[in-house]
Order: sequence, then C-alpha cells, then structure tokens
Amino acid sequence: MIFAVDIGGTRLKAARVASDGSIVAWRAIPSPATLDAFQQQARAMVAELGEGAQAAGIGCKGNIDPVSTYVKSLPGTMHYLEGQTLCELFGIHPAFADNDARVALFGESTFGAARGARDVLLLTLGTGVGGGVLMDGVALRGVTGAAGHLGHYTVNPNGELCICGNRGCLETIFSAKAIEAALHSALSRGVATRLTAAATCADVFSNADDPLCHAILEPRIEALAGALAGMSFAFDPEVIVIGGQVAEAGDVLFGPLRRQHTARTMPFLRREIPIRKAEVSDGVVGAAALAVRGLREAGARLA
Repeated sequence: MIFAVDIGGTRLKAARVASDGSIVAWRAIPSPATLDAFQQQARAMVAELGEGAQAAGIGCKGNIDPVSTYVKSLPGTMHYLEGQTLCELFGIHPAFADNDARVALFGESTFGAARGARDVLLLTLGTGVGGGVLMDGVALRGVTGAAGHLGHYTVNPNGELCICGNRGCLETIFSAKAIEAALHSALSRGVATRLTAAATCADVFSNADDPLCHAILEPRIEALAGALAGMSFAFDPEVIVIGGQVAEAGDVLFGPLRRQHTARTMPFLRREIPIRKAEVSDGVVGAAALAVRGLREAGARLA
C-alpha cells in the first residue's frame, strides 16, 4: 500500500493507493495558506491514511529534487514550501517526490495510456502547458531538473511574452488561458459569435462550428501539431499522451491533431506515432506510480 500525495495550488490531496493504482481511501482539502497550516494538515493526513504504508509518493509543482525530496523552487501560492524537504513534512520513509508533470508521466507509463512504454512524451494542456519525457524508461531531468518543460517549446520566435521570459512558447498559444484570452479579445472588438464573455476554453471547443471558435482553434491546433512534430523528431517516442482539461475536448482536438501530426512526421519517421488521451485522471495515482517505481528499483516487494 502506498501513501500518495498531490500538492496543488488549489487543493492538497492524499490517498491510500494499492499497488495496482486503485484508490482505497482519500482526503482532499483546500491548499493551506501557510507552512504551519500545511504541517498540521500533513500530520493529520498521515494519521488518517498513512498507517502501514510501504512508502510515500509525492507530486508537487515546482522544481523538486527527486533524491532528497527537497523543494528547490515553487512560485505561486505554495511558495512557502521552498527550502522544505517533503519527506520530512509527511514523515513517511522511504518517500519519493517529483514535479507534478513527471508524476503524471509515471502514472501514465505505469497505469495509464502509455502502460509498458519506455519512450513517452506527455503534454498536459490546462491553465498552462506542462510536460514530461520518458526515454528508455528514464525521465529526462537535465542539469537543473528543468528538462521536460514542453510548454515552453518555442513555436513563434516573435510571439507573445511568456511567464518564463521567452516569447512564443506553446503555452502562450495552446493553454486554456491563451484560448480564453483570444476569445475575450475578439469579443471586445465586437466579433460576431454565439458565445458570451462568460465562456470558457471548454465552450470554445464545444462550439467549434462557430466561425469565431473555428478561427481561434484552427491555427492553434496547427501550432500544437507542429510543436509535437518537432518533439517527435527530437525524441522519437513510442507514444504521445495528452492530458489536462483541454484534452476533454475529445475528437474536436484529437482528430485534426492526429492527422496533421502524422502528415508532418510520416515522411521521415515512416511510422505513425499514436497520440492518446491520458487515462490517469488523479494526481495521487501518479504519485503512487512514482513510489511503486522507486520500490521496484530498490528491489522491494510490493504488498
């Protein structure tokens, strides 16, 4: 049994997860506002869900040292966790921790859409764009741990300024925020559409036949297909997995994305790389997968 934790900007969630990825019990609360409150909630969650756990798996935004579980950097509302060691906050050993996008990658390669694959690209399309890369079964990390931030892959060198300091990142074009910003900009100019100012990214996709929605989505799906083609040439993955709230758009997104990606890559790669929707919808399952992998690598038997 694994004690699994998903530390998010809005919710802190913990669960008991079986070695097959099934959630046995769980608890979720709004993310604490201070370190003291976090420590109190961490102790309460361990007392409720951690008894008998073989290990802890922890997913957290930011730059996490996977060996020590030390939080190197964590911008935003959970900034107070910078400089903290996550395994000490929860007090379960051994503990395995990593960035939330890599945790999602491990979840998909262990329990989800990339089960058994050793070369995987994962993109999470949500408020921002996250990602991870698995090469020959090993997650790419790079010198500083920043490898795999696929949302900051440049698709337009002279494009919009991104939060990372670069310009024209994929995140500035294909995140939910970017799509909603394009809609609201058009509405402010009086462009005709059936949508209102209350519309969300999901509404843009569900109204893809609306001329404005079509005009917003078409070039963005082309940009995403182009970015994935470049990544495919760089990493030659067995499978590409797309997750996050935008992936819920279904065939409106996946249909043209698959066709365009195949058209761009087939002449050189001579094979079609499957693009699959993520199957692991809960961050605690990805965190459990991280711990399962860690225990297996250590030669431990899983209960």
